[in-house]
Amino acid sequence: MNKIMMSMFLFMVGTSLIAQPKIEYIEYDLSNGLHVVLHKDNSAPIVTTAVMYHVGAKDENPERTGFAHFFEHLLFEGTANIPRGEWFTIVSSNGGSNNANTTDDRTYYYEVFPSNSVELGLWMESERLLHPVINQIGVDTQNEVVKEEKRLRVDNSPYGKFIENIKLHMFKKHPYKGTTIGKMAHLDSATLEEFQAFNKKYYVPNNAVLVVAGDIDVAAVKGMIKDYFEPIPRGEEILRSFPKEDPITETMREKAYDSNIQIPAILSAYRTPSFKDRDAYVLGMISTYLSDGKTSKLYKKIVDEKKMALQVGAFDMSQEDYGTYIIYGLPQGETDLDDIIAEIDEEIVKIQTELITERDFQKIQNKLENNFVSANSSIEGVANSLARYYMLYGDISLINNEIDIYRSITREEIKAVANKYLNPNQRLILEYLPESGQE
Repeated sequence: MNKIMMSMFLFMVGTSLIAQPKIEYIEYDLSNGLHVVLHKDNSAPIVTTAVMYHVGAKDENPERTGFAHFFEHLLFEGTANIPRGEWFTIVSSNGGSNNANTTDDRTYYYEVFPSNSVELGLWMESERLLHPVINQIGVDTQNEVVKEEKRLRVDNSPYGKFIENIKLHMFKKHPYKGTTIGKMAHLDSATLEEFQAFNKKYYVPNNAVLVVAGDIDVAAVKGMIKDYFEPIPRGEEILRSFPKEDPITETMREKAYDSNIQIPAILSAYRTPSFKDRDAYVLGMISTYLSDGKTSKLYKKIVDEKKMALQVGAFDMSQEDYGTYIIYGLPQGETDLDDIIAEIDEEIVKIQTELITERDFQKIQNKLENNFVSANSSIEGVANSLARYYMLYGDISLINNEIDIYRSITREEIKAVANKYLNPNQRLILEYLPESGQE
């Protein structure tokens, strides 16, 4: 078999292996505004119960940052019917696992149980929504937990503040200029009544989606949801009106310092559209082309061939209202930071002036299709996708057809989007330096 035939064979096998079967789901609303999504999959005796709330760091009072992330912890403290400190014990003693996470746009809680404990998961999430205990003991306890997390992940972590510094300069008006974890002084200053008011406003049925996915009896689960969630009162309507950012029209150059690093970094960041925008999908393809793997353009050129950098990368940090496209490099030896930027810019200009090759284009498509299928390869992943596509994209059908958006993108479109967003006069250049070198 010659090389061309072998390549065609491997491509055909690869694409057939990663085809995703259609994910079926049922969705409906309760009278209190809670949106419900059910997905039946009897391939394994497990079930994921998840609730996503449309509240994140961008919804906070700018003088009380960190509330959404704080509630990620606080709402595990206990409820009127779950004693303080018993949440995790109940889950683990019934063979389950659970977790939660927060972004600038939403907060997500979930449990994974054996399927015969589906009712337990529903009861626990309804308890979190209806009967949370928010008292001073819980606030004080979780305050220390959050502070320790900040010390571990941000304050004492190498390069732990580079996203924080990029957002600070990229956003002048929109609350994305803050951090998800917030400022500890704001949490210290907050009163118990402020925490209770935040819960009352955002943790309500009409600001949430409930997903139950896995080995379920749909009719039985619908009855349980009606029993546990229908009685929960609807909350006040939430009105959002975030300020719009002015366009970036000239290069911004800034410096930031980190006491945890010895090797500096250089970062180039561009403001981009919401992840719901088609252009955001194209930018995702560009980042895959530039830096996904050791055969990508930036790595092969700057790290492998020219040995100017220890590491380079590009990623589109896309969010509900805006995105930030970031390219970074860590210099090798005495390489000047601006020389790395010049090499990166050279590759961007190539994308802006030439069509990428058909081979590179197909390589990107294969990687993105693989990522898409991998994200939905488990019940836990499917539950997350169903919640996210409904809550943040407003289109739950993307769980089956988002890959079609990538497939419809052309090489010409990649060139056009690079010209639209990735220009020197539209960016921030951030030198991220060891604190020992601070002037």
